Amino acid sequence: MVEKMSLWSLVANASFLVQMVMLLLLAASVVSWVMIFQRAKFLKHAQRTLNHFEEQFWSGIDLSQLYVDLKAKLHANSGVENIFCVGIKEFTRLRQRIGPDPDAIMEGVQRVMRVALAREEEKLETHLSFLATVGSISPYVGLFGTVWGIMNSFRGLANVHQATLATVAPGISEALVATAMGLFAAIPAVVAYNRYSSKVDALANRYEAFADEFSSILHRKVHTTEAKPANKVAD
Repeated sequence: MVEKMSLWSLVANASFLVQMVMLLLLAASVVSWVMIFQRAKFLKHAQRTLNHFEEQFWSGIDLSQLYVDLKAKLHANSGVENIFCVGIKEFTRLRQRIGPDPDAIMEGVQRVMRVALAREEEKLETHLSFLATVGSISPYVGLFGTVWGIMNSFRGLANVHQATLATVAPGISEALVATAMGLFAAIPAVVAYNRYSSKVDALANRYEAFADEFSSILHRKVHTTEAKPANKVAD
């Protein structure tokens, strides 16, 4: 209990600027932890959704039926499901509008799938830049508070006839709290950023791989469908 009161007294007796630095670092730490838990939940859901969708997609289910099933819960779709729905919807629309022009159809489908893929990757990376910023600048913000506090401590020695360690120790201790708070805010943010960045890269790579595979399936489908009437004419 004494240690807590002693730490609180160091914060309470610090200069106004150092207190503002501490408050800023505390706010950054709180927001970082909120984002850390939010990102953990979001990425876990994205991973689970991707695994479940791939099981359905490669199970041999009819793609039209899969699209209908996903449309029934469109509000819950995320990640690769959105890429699939956008791709097959555009594929169907272009086939009805353009007709027997496989290249034009596939160009349109690939374009909308690239846009959907970019949007899903952007969702995965949400808040990561904030964590990176907190992790990189928090130690320097804390160091600024420390330097300012030490400057005040030594400036106060001008009014003291005999300088001793006991004279400057309180002021230096107050200043060092700012450095400790900077590290307290930075370390979790850096660890979370590195961990989540690797997860985002892995998910984004799987999204891109699916988009390429799905594009190949549609490419074969449209060319096979368009080739049948030509064969009949040749017969």
